[in-house]
Amino acid sequence: MKKYFFARIVQLVPILFGITFLTFAMMQFAADDAVDKIFEQNSVSEEIKAAKRAELGLDKPFAIQYLNWLGGILTGDLGRSYISGNFVFDTFAEKLPATIELMLVSLALTIIVATPLGILSAVNQNRPLDWIIRGLTFVGNSLPNFFVGLLLIYFLALKLNLLPIIGQSVVMPALTLTIAMAAKYTRQIRAVVLEELEKPYVTGARARGVDEFTILTRSVLRSTLIMIITLLALSTGSLLGGTAIVETIFMWDGVGKMAVDAILMRDYPMIQAYVVWMAIIYVFVNLAADLLYHWLDPRVRYGELS
Repeated sequence: MKKYFFARIVQLVPILFGITFLTFAMMQFAADDAVDKIFEQNSVSEEIKAAKRAELGLDKPFAIQYLNWLGGILTGDLGRSYISGNFVFDTFAEKLPATIELMLVSLALTIIVATPLGILSAVNQNRPLDWIIRGLTFVGNSLPNFFVGLLLIYFLALKLNLLPIIGQSVVMPALTLTIAMAAKYTRQIRAVVLEELEKPYVTGARARGVDEFTILTRSVLRSTLIMIITLLALSTGSLLGGTAIVETIFMWDGVGKMAVDAILMRDYPMIQAYVVWMAIIYVFVNLAADLLYHWLDPRVRYGELS
């Protein structure tokens, strides 16, 4: 296991180099930079802008800028924001708890909703309840998050006045994320449960007089855990990275909204730190999922996972 773990960590290094280099390069193609954004509301001379670029190091060639940033990263220095002047690490530490809260609430709601719906749909295959659930999941998968968010704002906040619109409650952004995720999870759980119900061990259990509830909860549901863990790993990675559109719509002060603000302001150190964060999340979340596979099903070997 140690060999497998360290092999996956080593894989992170070229991924990080490649992603950060490409991101840094793409930012150079923008028509303006952080200095233009800083003085966007003020009319200043080009000399003042040039002095500010020299202060931030933006007057240096692309390769030098990238190597300077990379040298800072390797020594644990994420740099300072071009816009606020605050340390990037401190800003991340401030925004991350809100994103973690949103992630945990969304995943919990998704599992609570999707697991029973997926099982009900499977055991009632091709019956009215199955068609209703499948129809709802189709709609949930089809609607983009921004549209769902706007619908929830209109009905729950403006019409019914049940929830605040922005920034004060995690419920609205979590519900927005849950609708799409629960729809996807429900369809996947239904497919796996249907597959498991056709297997010989289920037929044998029924022949021995084991009731359907026991078969579902003790055998079939356990067999679906690997698939559920895969979905959770992917969802955790994307949610920890911040769901930019949802956080921006609801003014939820997490890393997703922070990244959007940084991109709009051409805040290169903040953008690059966010990119590194996303790459690390996906590698480690998927590594954790692989290790859980082995724990749940010893037949799966680490060599097969890689």
